Amino acid sequence: MNSVRLRHTVLGLSLLALNAPGLAQNAAPPAQASVPAAAEQPAAASPKVSVDDAYKREFAFLEAQKRELQARLAEVKRQFEQDRSRLEAEVQRLESDALAAQSRAESMSSELIKVDQQAQVNADNSDLLQATYEQARATLESQGSDQVSGDAFAAQSDPQKLNTLFSAASDSLQALRQLRSEPGSFFLADGSEVQGTLIRYGNVATFGVSETAAGALAPAGGGRFRLWNAPQSEETARALAANQQPLLLRAFLYENSNQAVSEPEAKTIWGEVAKGGLIGTIILCLGALAMVLVVLRAFFLQGAGASIANILDAVTPAVQARKVDDAIAGAKRFKGSAARVVTAALRNADREREHLEDIVSESILHESTHLSRFGNVITMIAAVAPLLGLLGTVTGMIQTFDVITEFGTSDPKLLSGGIATALVTTELGLVVAIPCLLAGGLLAGWADRIKDDMEKAALRVINLYQDVRSGAA
Repeated sequence: MNSVRLRHTVLGLSLLALNAPGLAQNAAPPAQASVPAAAEQPAAASPKVSVDDAYKREFAFLEAQKRELQARLAEVKRQFEQDRSRLEAEVQRLESDALAAQSRAESMSSELIKVDQQAQVNADNSDLLQATYEQARATLESQGSDQVSGDAFAAQSDPQKLNTLFSAASDSLQALRQLRSEPGSFFLADGSEVQGTLIRYGNVATFGVSETAAGALAPAGGGRFRLWNAPQSEETARALAANQQPLLLRAFLYENSNQAVSEPEAKTIWGEVAKGGLIGTIILCLGALAMVLVVLRAFFLQGAGASIANILDAVTPAVQARKVDDAIAGAKRFKGSAARVVTAALRNADREREHLEDIVSESILHESTHLSRFGNVITMIAAVAPLLGLLGTVTGMIQTFDVITEFGTSDPKLLSGGIATALVTTELGLVVAIPCLLAGGLLAGWADRIKDDMEKAALRVINLYQDVRSGAA
């Protein structure tokens, strides 16, 4: 750039030099005309410079500069393209290396997960094998086998230990397949202990034979046995003791001789009711009260319904004879609601028909209280009994969950009390409610029919009296 500026400066000075003679002529004063010609000195001739040549030289110089710059620019572009291609190739190579490293990392992670899973499986198998060894040792030692105990068994490898276990189990099974007799003692039904012979059938059944008693034995706890109350088991035990094969083997099968087996409890009504607790007793008391009220109401309705026909037979002849007083006296000989309704109708027989019907309806309404006696109480007991049963159910479940919270669910006997209360109270509630509902509905219908019969009887007496009176008139 400095050379270009220098060239422009030189060109400008050249132009000024070319224009200098003309400027001098134009600037000469007019007084020079009076100067003698002889005094004028000849001027030196200045060289001629061509502007076109100067421009051409300058243009050629600039063209050379342009070509040089274009060549340098092309070289820079070529170098840039080479660097960019090299860098792009390097980036692609690094990306490929990163993807390959990521793939290797994922593969190694999968292999690591598989290794961890296999290690966990191996640990679980090892724990399972140890538990199997311990269980097999306890079982075989209870059978008198010592093949899986001691340092020799512990020093074996796992395949060798398994072979030893299977061998010991096979020997134990072979021994258990045979009947074994050994002296021992067992308890009788009254709790007394007797000496005799114990005949073991494998490890699932035992028979006892003594001079006083014989039969199938049940575990009594701690490896002891007691006589099981089973029919015809004595013949089986004595046949086995005599090395005879009975036609029917009556045995008590057990799983563990160390756990006592209790006699099944005989179920009775009072025993089942006792499981319901206080709420069950209350339900039964209400049920008994309801039954008493049902009987009393049925007896009362029976008397009320049976007296209607007798009343009509007693008052009809007197009414036909127009002897109202005698008819009233005949009706009063009977007791009950029907007699009072008929008496009220006879006393007002001379009144108008509409007024008389109102009097009869009022009398029936007055007697409805007596006919509906105990009905509401029976219905109330029928409604309350299931609610009490539900209360017992909730109470029993609360007791059950309390036992579960304190002792867990390992022993079902601890849970039976609360469950029994929960189920028995519901059962008792339904047992009381259903008959009460049926009896209450039947008695209510019976009372309604008696009311209708009383109304019919009163209207019949009135109609008979009015017919007799109109006929006499």
